[in-house]
Amino acid sequence: MTFFVATVVIGLLFISPLMLGVFGVVVAATVGLCATGLVANLLTMRIFDRRPLTDIGLRSGRSSGWNFAIGVVFSAIAAALMLAAPLLAGTGHIVVRQNGSFTWPTLVFYLVSLLVAATGEEMIFRGYAFQLLVEKIGPFATVLPVGVIFGLAHSSNPNATFLGVLNTILWGILLGYSFLRSHDLWLPIGLHYGWNAVLPLFGVNLSGLTIEVTRYFYRWDLTPLWSGGAYGPEGGLLATVFVIGLFLALVRAPIQPQKAAIAQTLNEPL
Repeated sequence: MTFFVATVVIGLLFISPLMLGVFGVVVAATVGLCATGLVANLLTMRIFDRRPLTDIGLRSGRSSGWNFAIGVVFSAIAAALMLAAPLLAGTGHIVVRQNGSFTWPTLVFYLVSLLVAATGEEMIFRGYAFQLLVEKIGPFATVLPVGVIFGLAHSSNPNATFLGVLNTILWGILLGYSFLRSHDLWLPIGLHYGWNAVLPLFGVNLSGLTIEVTRYFYRWDLTPLWSGGAYGPEGGLLATVFVIGLFLALVRAPIQPQKAAIAQTLNEPL
């Protein structure tokens, strides 16, 4: 566990900064994050457990694809509904961005980059260390504290607020719960990716970050308490409502649980 955390810290301190000077901010933030998660899991498992990387829940197969698709569809729909509701109510408006531009290669690059980033974050926060804790101290004793750490890790994002961090903690708990449902990383990755991919398409900030991929931006008539202000909708009460709704939807979702290789207690019948 200590080795895993140390490897993550070293990776975040060195891999992304090294990439920054050569490839720029986007690649450093996305590929660097994924490389950190990959190296931390791979080294820890090879040195201490003699396991293949796929044992953290990255096996291929029909169930993996199904769980990933459910994650993407559910979270993308939740994000779209969250932003469509104010539009229908007249309290949200999509406005043409001055000097805005759009190209298909930029859109593809953006979608791939966010998938890489989501995969990296899930390998760090729901990978080997998380699953080992589930096995050693139990699922719910693991999900809550790791969810809190996940939220606090975003507290240094631009324009972060208390409610924004709280909503991110709720997201961390939701992603942890999704692993308990699927026993793989594909469902958490899908949930993480679907939500992150949709928000910038509507022209809103993503966890405080402005990602311009369309010619438009989203203008709110709601107060920052509901809209999230400069942090983006994840800093508002609308996100709180839809994250809770997404949790309730996952409870009944037709997820296909796989055999957990590390947190083997999850394979036991309830």
